[in-house]
Amino acid sequence: MSETDPRRWKALIFIALAQLMVVLDATIVNIALPSAQQDLGISDGNRQWVITAYALAFGGLLLFGGRIADLWGRKRTFVTGLIGFAAASALGGAATGEAMMLGARALQGVFGALLAPAALSLLAVMFTDAKERAKAFGIYGAIAGGGGAVGLILGGFLTEYLNWRWTFFVNIPFAVVAALGAYFVIREPAGGRNRSPLDIPGVVLSTLGLVALVYGFTRAESAGWSDSLTVGMFVGSAVLLAAFVLTEAKVKSPLLPLRVLTERNRGGVYLSLGLAIIAMFGLFLFLTYYLQIVQGFSPVKTGFAFLPMIVGMIVGSTQIGARLMTRVAPRLLMGPGFVLAAVGMLLLTQLEVGSSYAGLIMPAQLMLGLGMGTAFMPAMSLATHGVEARDSGVASAMVNTSQQVGGAIGTALLNTIAASATTAYVASHAAGATTPAAQKLMQAEAMVEGYTSAIWWAVGILVAAAAIAFALINTGAQGGSPAASGDTDGAENSKDEVRIPVVAH
Repeated sequence: MSETDPRRWKALIFIALAQLMVVLDATIVNIALPSAQQDLGISDGNRQWVITAYALAFGGLLLFGGRIADLWGRKRTFVTGLIGFAAASALGGAATGEAMMLGARALQGVFGALLAPAALSLLAVMFTDAKERAKAFGIYGAIAGGGGAVGLILGGFLTEYLNWRWTFFVNIPFAVVAALGAYFVIREPAGGRNRSPLDIPGVVLSTLGLVALVYGFTRAESAGWSDSLTVGMFVGSAVLLAAFVLTEAKVKSPLLPLRVLTERNRGGVYLSLGLAIIAMFGLFLFLTYYLQIVQGFSPVKTGFAFLPMIVGMIVGSTQIGARLMTRVAPRLLMGPGFVLAAVGMLLLTQLEVGSSYAGLIMPAQLMLGLGMGTAFMPAMSLATHGVEARDSGVASAMVNTSQQVGGAIGTALLNTIAASATTAYVASHAAGATTPAAQKLMQAEAMVEGYTSAIWWAVGILVAAAAIAFALINTGAQGGSPAASGDTDGAENSKDEVRIPVVAH
C-alpha cells in the first residue's frame, strides 16, 4: 500500500470546495433564471435551454472526462476543470444575449465533466485507511449532498439583494481558491494512471447516446412523451448505447471496462442510487414551487426552509453512515436509509394549500435528509467496489452519469405526472369556482394535487431503491480486507482498491 499523504486532509478542503461549487451551480441558476430571462430577452420556449445546455454537456461528457483524468493525471485534470469552469462562469455573468448565455452554460458543463470525476477519484486514491476514508467521505458527502440546498439560499440572497449575474460570478472565487490549493497541496499517488490509447469510438458513441437520452427526457417534459422527436431521441439513444456496449466488449482498451458495471454490488449501488436521485430531484422542484407559489415564500426564505434537509443529511452522513460503515454491512445502512427517506416522502403526500411548515414539512425534510445521508455514505465507499486505481476516474464518472440521467428522468417524469394531475383537477373542479377568490384557491389546490400525486410516485421509487439495495448488495462491512468484506476480486488487488463517493447532485 502506498504511504499515506500527510497533506490529505488539507487536500480534502479544496476537493470539497470544488465539488460544492459544481453542486451549487445546479440549483443557484434555477433561482436566478426568471431575472436573467427578462434581462436577456430569452423566450419562454428557449428558457429551459439555460438548464438543458449545462445538463447535456455535463451528462454527455462525464465518461470522457473520467477517462481523461485516468489518462492525463487527476490533479492536472482537476485544476484544468476549475480554471475552465471559472472562465465559463465569467462569460455567463457577463452575457449580453441568449446565445452568449447558452454557450457559457454548455462550457460550464464541459469543464464540470472534467472536474467532477477528477475530484472523486483524487479523494479515493488519497485516503487509503478504511476509518479515515469513512470520515473523509462523510465530510465530503455532507458538503456535496447539502450543496443543492445551500445553492437555493445563496441564489436567493444574490438575486434579491445584488443581481442575477452574481450567481455566475460567485463561482470565480470558489474556483480560484480551489485551483491554487490543489496546485500547491495535492500530491497524486504514483502509478495510478491508465496510459492506454483513448477509445475514440467509445467516446463518440457514449457521448451521443447520453446526450440523446438526457435530451429525450428533457423534451418529454415540455413536448410530451408521444412527441415524434422525443420518441426518436429515446430510440436513437438505445441504438447508440447498445453499440457502445458492443464496442466496449471488443476493443482492447475500452473507455468503460464492462467489469465496472457487471459486478453485483456495484450494479446494486448504481441502480439504487439512480432511483433515489430520481425521487430527490422531483422533490426539490415541487417543494420549491410549493413554498414560493402556494405559500408565498421569498427566494431567501425558501432557501432557508430547506435547512432541515441539510441538517439531516449532515447528521446522517457524518454521525450515522461514516461511523457505522466500517462495522455494518452496506445493505443494512442503505436499505433502512432509503426506507426512512420514503417515510419522510410519504408525509409530504399529505400536503395541502395551508399545511404547517413546522408540523409537516420540517419533520418530513429531517427524515429525508437523515435517510439519504445514511444511505449515501456506504454507497460512496462501495461505488467502485474492487476497481483498480487506474480505472478510478472512469468508474467515478459512471456514478456521476447515473445521477445526471436520474436527475433528468426525475425532473421530466415527475413533472409530467404532476402536470397531468393538476389538469385533471382543474377540469373536474372548474365549474364550482365561480368567483375570482374561488378560482384562485382552486388553482392553488390543483397545483398541490399535482405535487402530491407525483410525490406518491417518488415514495414508490424510494421503496424500489431500498428493495434493490437489500436484494443485490451482499458484501460485508467495509473496514476489513477485501477478502474479509466479501470482495471477490481477492486480496492481491487490495493495494489498488479505491472507494469513490457518489454525490447528490
